[in-house]
Amino acid sequence: MNGPVRVLVVEDDPVAADAHLMYVGRVQGFTAVGKAHTGAEARRMLDRSPVDLLLLDLHLPDVHGLQLARSLRAAGYHADVIAVTSARDLAVVREGVSLGVVQYVLKPFTFATLRDRLVRYAEFRTAAGEASGQDEVDRALAALRAPGPAALPKGLSAPTLERVTRAVRDSAEGLTATGVAEAVGISRITARRYLEHLVEAGRAARNPLYGQVGRPELVYRWVRGPDGGASPSR
Repeated sequence: MNGPVRVLVVEDDPVAADAHLMYVGRVQGFTAVGKAHTGAEARRMLDRSPVDLLLLDLHLPDVHGLQLARSLRAAGYHADVIAVTSARDLAVVREGVSLGVVQYVLKPFTFATLRDRLVRYAEFRTAAGEASGQDEVDRALAALRAPGPAALPKGLSAPTLERVTRAVRDSAEGLTATGVAEAVGISRITARRYLEHLVEAGRAARNPLYGQVGRPELVYRWVRGPDGGASPSR
């Protein structure tokens, strides 16, 4: 692999786009060349500067991500795709394979999760030269396969994260750690860990709640995209 892998982030949510751009820039061997918030903007940027990899949100305001990938293939663009989505639809996964989608990352995710996917993609690119036999082909493809679901930070579980995510997403005014603890049935300290995880992933924002005696509490609000972000399968 000659030079860093050039990555274009295509994500409609401005906060998430900035977070993903920052994440890519922190992985050795990769450089983020820019961000696009719509499919049309991505096409314009690709016309100006070809890239190696798209970090592609599947739910854009003007086009579905897989439709964009299909049109890019038809137009002669050869960038690989790592799809970013909250949807758990395996039919979409199968469709994406034929369109150059080499990895899927489910929202919300941490820097460690994306770093793992990017490192595996880099290994795939390195191994994907001309193969001398079946074993080398198998090794190149195996580089893309994670050994299992990407691990959450120690002490966090996916089911509880889903419940915390729903509680914050469904609250128009935002919730404190105490409010989340009561809504989900966990301790305040545990709730705070999950909330900070969502902040790190770019899916929630925290602000101090003033007007109370003593140290202000933090209020966590869901970071909503243009569509309102209300659906858990966005």
